[in-house]
Amino acid sequence: MRRLGVRLLITGCLAFGFSVFVLGADTVTEPPDFKEIYELVRAHARGVTPVELDRAAANALVSALAPKVMLVGDDANSSETARPLAKVTLFEGDLLYFRIERVAVGLAEALRKEYVAAGKTNKLKGLVLDLRYATGQDYAAAADAADVFMAKERPLLSWGSGSARSKEKPDLLVVPLAVLVNHQTSGSAEALAAIIRETGAGLILGIRTAGQAAVAEEFPLKNGQRLRIATGPVQLGDGTALSPEGVNPDIAVSVAPQDERTYYADTFGVAPGTNFLALANLSLTNQANGTDRSRRTRINEAELVRERRDRPAVETGLSGVRENEPEKPSIRDPALARALDLLKGLAVVRHSRS
Repeated sequence: MRRLGVRLLITGCLAFGFSVFVLGADTVTEPPDFKEIYELVRAHARGVTPVELDRAAANALVSALAPKVMLVGDDANSSETARPLAKVTLFEGDLLYFRIERVAVGLAEALRKEYVAAGKTNKLKGLVLDLRYATGQDYAAAADAADVFMAKERPLLSWGSGSARSKEKPDLLVVPLAVLVNHQTSGSAEALAAIIRETGAGLILGIRTAGQAAVAEEFPLKNGQRLRIATGPVQLGDGTALSPEGVNPDIAVSVAPQDERTYYADTFGVAPGTNFLALANLSLTNQANGTDRSRRTRINEAELVRERRDRPAVETGLSGVRENEPEKPSIRDPALARALDLLKGLAVVRHSRS
């Protein structure tokens, strides 16, 4: 711990624009005492005030120990007001999309209501659970949300003195599930994603999560912030503890952070500097109105009837020929496009096996 303290102090000093060196470290087995280094720097460092030194040491300490130790301020307060279920969209008539901003009380009920309602009026082929930028510290709410998609009873999660199991639901509509995550997926949102994968309910797409899923206690600081310290692990139903390294995706979809923010705000928008050729090749079937017709090998009965009905007018050159309907915008969000393609592929496999 003393070695860490010295390294933190040196790092903090460098961050504030003044230098500290420890000489002869290669010839000494016992690391120097942190307090001794701190006092010497405070007494002799040129142009360094005690306030600057304290700030450097504190910031370096929190930074180096993250995510086990974190400063919580106004940004966390704003996340606590985020909506649990922020958006519900039906893509192509059979792919349901849920955007979650915060995993908290009320999320499970909102998911259940929308999921059941969509299943009654549409023949669902898949579901996307978007947990990018989602936060939360309520692990009971994470387990409840995961239970919405579980047909059988099984252990889901344990944290501190709490634990949760799914309930058996014989009449549950079960469809392929894809979960989107990124570096800003944190806390109980990470737990929700991990439960879905561990139970085999779905696959995770995106990039590694924040690694902040842990039982934590918060302590108020004099400046109005709070210091959140991890005090215990959060474990999945099989006993695996969620790692401070985060949850790794099953399918990696890497997007530049600023571009991902753009796509997240507008699914059909184009991020600045987008390579359109690469974007066109990203996904085989990423159009909002269905599979790309140029790649389709089979057509359904309705399309066959329409083709047979329209063909005579085209062949005889009669007036009033129906023009092609304008093409609907394509989904530009790489992670979402990949998830929708995956779900459509799984739907084809399930149909061929039935």
